Amino acid sequence: MTIVDQATGPSVSRIGLRFWSAALAVAVFLVDVLTPLEGAVAVLYVVAILLAARTNRRHDIMVAAAGCAALTIVAYLLSHGLQSIASPALRALVSLAAIAITTVLALQNHTATNRLAAQARLLNLSHDMIFVRNRANVITFWNKAAEQTYGWSADEALGKIADELLQTTYPDRRDVIEAGLLDTGRWEGRVQQRTKGGAAITVDTRWALQHNHLRKPVAVLETHTDVTERVMAHGALVESERRYRRMFDASRIGVAEEDWSDLRKALTALNLDGAGLRDHLSRHPDFFWQVRPLAKITNVNPALQKMVGASSSSVFIANIDKLLDRSDRKFVGALVAFAEGEPFYEGETELIRLDGRKIPVLFTISFPAGPDGDRNVLAFVVDITERRQAQDALLAAQADLAHAARVATLGEISASIAHEVNQPLAAIVTSGEAGLRWLRRDVPDLREVATTINHVVAQGRRAGEVVARIRTFLKKAPPQQDMLQIGDIIEEATSLVARELAKDDVVLTVEIEAGLPPIRGDRIQLQQVLVNLLINAGQAMSGQSGSRVVTLRAGIAQAENLAITVQDSGPGIRPDDLPRLFDPFFTTKNGGMGMGLAISRTTVEAHGGQLSAESIPGSGATFRLTLPFSQQHALP
Repeated sequence: MTIVDQATGPSVSRIGLRFWSAALAVAVFLVDVLTPLEGAVAVLYVVAILLAARTNRRHDIMVAAAGCAALTIVAYLLSHGLQSIASPALRALVSLAAIAITTVLALQNHTATNRLAAQARLLNLSHDMIFVRNRANVITFWNKAAEQTYGWSADEALGKIADELLQTTYPDRRDVIEAGLLDTGRWEGRVQQRTKGGAAITVDTRWALQHNHLRKPVAVLETHTDVTERVMAHGALVESERRYRRMFDASRIGVAEEDWSDLRKALTALNLDGAGLRDHLSRHPDFFWQVRPLAKITNVNPALQKMVGASSSSVFIANIDKLLDRSDRKFVGALVAFAEGEPFYEGETELIRLDGRKIPVLFTISFPAGPDGDRNVLAFVVDITERRQAQDALLAAQADLAHAARVATLGEISASIAHEVNQPLAAIVTSGEAGLRWLRRDVPDLREVATTINHVVAQGRRAGEVVARIRTFLKKAPPQQDMLQIGDIIEEATSLVARELAKDDVVLTVEIEAGLPPIRGDRIQLQQVLVNLLINAGQAMSGQSGSRVVTLRAGIAQAENLAITVQDSGPGIRPDDLPRLFDPFFTTKNGGMGMGLAISRTTVEAHGGQLSAESIPGSGATFRLTLPFSQQHALP
């Protein structure tokens, strides 16, 4: 049995068939009535019935049969009447019998055709591509799914050779597959085909061999299922699994695959939330080790095997209890995190190698979400032995560096002490020499001697205060903060440097605005800053011909800041030296230590102020010091 045509003709074809069937019946009737032919002309009515049967309508067959039978009887009556029953009557009966037999056969064929058409319509409803090819591999049926998937309509596909149309690629030789089909009547496999647009698709195909009534093969029914996306998804899954396996095996991080589904069941049976589990574990510390075997290790990568000295994954799994320190509570936290639904848990612990040596490790246990998440728990382990060793080495290096820093700091402090104490000591020496000169006179001037001794005592006390401030600094004691009038500090500082400046013929001019608010700070430290700036200004002009003038001004820079400037008439500062002027140990003076300005800036900044310098070569240098007023006395 073969599949019938996929569609009946259009209605106009049925109308034409009906017309020609009726015309032929009328022609046979006229020939039978009007001609003297004695043959069974009425038998030709069979052709009219067959034409009507081509409409594939049962009603048309019945109408044609009834009409032809009626015409046969009418023609007999008109030609022969009912006077005698002879051979014409027998011929009429033969014609009627032929009409009846033809009608029955036509109706049976119509029923069979309708049954096959119904089957074809069912095949068109299938989501699979279905087509029929004869023994010559020519397509005789092509369903709707085949049209949609392959792109060829039924009219385009019918009559084409299937393998040529679809460019089918088989997994085996075509003749071998055909021989198996003839032997068993069926074949299944996966083939590659191409659509009308040239796209390659993969299909699962099932062939069924059709036989005629003599059991001879006449056609093949092919059912195809498009599995292109499934094959691509499977290929992607296989490739992903292959990549994961490569990473799993090649990773230098230890990885263990674990199944915690039985552990989940055990925790569910306890009916405890995270807090309840913590309490349960604190009251039953051995509970973890009782349920730990329920967390089954399914695989271990080579890096983790090597980390603990195991020769294989099975050896690692068999000795897992020996690798964990029972006194370590880190894994208890992992159990609680698992019960609370956390996505992961990480910590630091130690593993015990099979040779007994302990190794420090960082670990992360990942708990994937989803129905199969408990079966795919991953534990990542990183050996941090080298990091621990590096940390120990770093700590040792830091200790050495701290020692070196202390030595360097001691050197800087020594330089600072020498610099700060040098000025009062120099003043003491100068005053002492002056006193000796007054005593060596023929008539000693005791008043001058007393004055110089007072200077010696004052400078000695100042040196003691400087040393006391440095000791306070070394002990990290809070700096002394007093309410200070800047005019008093300036007066004390200028008196300390008066002899030094006079010795170098330097004229000091002081300009202080009236009514300046007080500042808060350390009197000795700020006094020392001004002394440093004034001494530096005087030394900058030593050896210079012409006038030597240092101008000290104090005034309001802004509503909340006090500004003090020290300006000299010396050669100024070279542009290359200006950026490094406040760096420790940088100096432009012969025999200078390079600590004065560095200490001065640090002192000013400790008081919340700023110290800067500006200079135009040949026009002297100006140092600008700003200090904040005490908040309760700041100007509005």
